[in-house]
Amino acid sequence: MGAEQGTVRSEVIVIGGGQAGLSAGYHLARRGVPFLVLDERERLGDNWRSRWASLRLYSPALADGLPGHPFPGRRTAYPTGAQMGDYLEAYAREAHLPVRSGVRVERVRPRDDGGAGFVIEAGEQRFEADQVVVATGAFHQPKVPTFASELDPAIRQLHSSEYRTPDQLQPGPVLVVGASHSGADIALEAALHGHETILSGRIHGQLPVPLESRRAKVVFPVLLLLARHVATIRTPIGRRMRPEVRKGGGPLLRIRRQELDAAGVERTESRTEGIRDGKPVLADGRILDVANVVWCTGFRQDFSWIDAPVTGPDGWPMERRGVADALPGLYFVGLPFQYAFASMLVGGAGRDAAWVVDRLVERSRAMRATTQRTSTATVRPTG
Repeated sequence: MGAEQGTVRSEVIVIGGGQAGLSAGYHLARRGVPFLVLDERERLGDNWRSRWASLRLYSPALADGLPGHPFPGRRTAYPTGAQMGDYLEAYAREAHLPVRSGVRVERVRPRDDGGAGFVIEAGEQRFEADQVVVATGAFHQPKVPTFASELDPAIRQLHSSEYRTPDQLQPGPVLVVGASHSGADIALEAALHGHETILSGRIHGQLPVPLESRRAKVVFPVLLLLARHVATIRTPIGRRMRPEVRKGGGPLLRIRRQELDAAGVERTESRTEGIRDGKPVLADGRILDVANVVWCTGFRQDFSWIDAPVTGPDGWPMERRGVADALPGLYFVGLPFQYAFASMLVGGAGRDAAWVVDRLVERSRAMRATTQRTSTATVRPTG
């Protein structure tokens, strides 16, 4: 059955134009596979530009490049979020990747006629593809506790996805909930801008040396080796780490306990567990009189727009290194700890994408071979 009128047909559709989706596009182009990248943002890289203004990556430029195009500039520099956004935009342009921006995919479903392939719906737009690569990552829906709605309306509350600069905070104390990367970064920034700041939550370890120190330059290659080749789904330590990492319990990187303490941030491992009289309450019973709350409590993954049973009880896709066995032809890239701890780093996207594209190409060849055998078998000699 051919594509309906007005339907765009491509052999492969990649959903998401971040580092994972563009890496998949690069490898598809190298393998000569026709494809199209759909990205919901009007401008590539805006998922990085929309984060807090002071954000810098936790890996140096030497580890932030995508396949075929190293990150420009000094190799030991740590790019800002805006610089990463500009790099992704330039990467797609220089690699001549076919990207359609401003396309928000609302539904992916297998074809109705029982044939191989998928239908992708995006508003009034419709696409069809033999295979689909989902590269939307894991930062889908901001997660805040249900009791957040009970906060006194006079207290300004923001999720980390809404936070840009300290100017958004009103005068007075700040409670930052969640002591991982974003929590530590935002707590330090609030304290340095004159706010009495409390950081609530358990810290899951930290780098042994300051991230941008000379010692870190020596240690980083070792850490990268561990992140790429030791902490993987093939090793016992990696399999233990994976569920913890996916819960959002990563170690402190750039901002460590020492920097927080020096800036006057009050650290408490007591979780923020409720509201009393409109004020946040810690697990130890302490009631906090604050003017601001910043929820650095992570995100909920949402793959409900894929109209097929592809997720497990934990909400994560059921996949093997990105291959969804339950729905042949569907793949994932850009998942936290997809294969290794390094999967979460920009520089880890290329390896995961290459693996997925290799599997995609293998399936495509097998399907063509089957079709050719079937066609040959149905031909009958005449005469």
